[in-house]
Amino acid sequence: MPLVRNLGRAASQLLQSSGCGCGVSLVPVRAIGVSPRQVASDASFHSVTFSESEHPRVLITGGLGQLGVGLAKLLRKRFGKNNVILSDIRKPADSVFYSGPFIFADILDYKNLREIVVNNRITWLFHYSALLSAVGEANVPLARAVNITGLHNVLDIAAEHNLRLFVPSTIGAFGPTSPRDPTPDLCIQRPRTIYGVSKVHAELMGEYYHYRYGLDFRCLRYPGIISADSQPGGGTTDYAVQIFHDAIKTGKFKCYLRPDTRLPMMYIDDCLKATLEVMEAPAEALTMRTYNISAMSFTPEELAQEVQKYVPELQMTYNVDQVRQAIADSWPMNFDDSNARRDWGWKHDYDLPELVTTMFSYLGSDSRIAQAN
Repeated sequence: MPLVRNLGRAASQLLQSSGCGCGVSLVPVRAIGVSPRQVASDASFHSVTFSESEHPRVLITGGLGQLGVGLAKLLRKRFGKNNVILSDIRKPADSVFYSGPFIFADILDYKNLREIVVNNRITWLFHYSALLSAVGEANVPLARAVNITGLHNVLDIAAEHNLRLFVPSTIGAFGPTSPRDPTPDLCIQRPRTIYGVSKVHAELMGEYYHYRYGLDFRCLRYPGIISADSQPGGGTTDYAVQIFHDAIKTGKFKCYLRPDTRLPMMYIDDCLKATLEVMEAPAEALTMRTYNISAMSFTPEELAQEVQKYVPELQMTYNVDQVRQAIADSWPMNFDDSNARRDWGWKHDYDLPELVTTMFSYLGSDSRIAQAN
């Protein structure tokens, strides 16, 4: 099994890399291709319906990435602390471990994942385990294993046990032949990264399981997500997170994208709100399985101008990374999310000025920011 050995070594190297700062979960690959289950050809599944007095039992995979911890906090407020289980293959910080239930879950270990769902009476599953765009391009076999094989395990378990399943997609699911300004929900999708290809695969497989087996599959295409309490995780849009940290620490930022590169972005609170809203939306309100969601769209130059209102001395330079720039040039400049706004009432709260103010409010105890204010 040379492929498995090579993938194992690659995973170990990524996990040991001090410069990774990954906001995604890197998953062991010992179970690649092992799948001791098969959905019956005449199977028919239906989503669980909850009464007002009942709460879903939630499992979040890849929970130590950029979104999992925040999502768990939001869901625990709504459904109760013990009804939301965070999972990953990494050791959580004490603050995370003691904030609510946490368990080890390897998405490539089908049997273990199935036991978790059964033993904890899971009814909702949020599947966040994935390698992002730049990290995925650096290790395609590992990204293929985590993003595709892991998805297959989750789909089969969700169908077998009548779960309501959420799998995030991304602006990376589009390619250079897609309309870019704006990009509608339904159009040509020909991504040129393994991350994007795996997300198109997830969208189509989820839709297939919905129509073939009745699986309650729900999916949102996230724009670039910006948050103050996590480090960049290898995504092409991560410059929009790093600029705040560098502005506070050094007053200098070197951007790996061109100054005029326009991409859709969203503050994390809007992202988590949209995720909960689409999961709670009545099934009959949804006209599609995968929706675009949008909040704002800006360039590195426009973001720097807004940041300089707080750090006037910020020095912005550009050292274009050709790999990331090529990825960004194939992605949407603006999302058309009119279907989400019509079907289940999506409405964002944060535009660019609110985003920057919130980021500095969170990070800005530094004297540099105090003086600017």
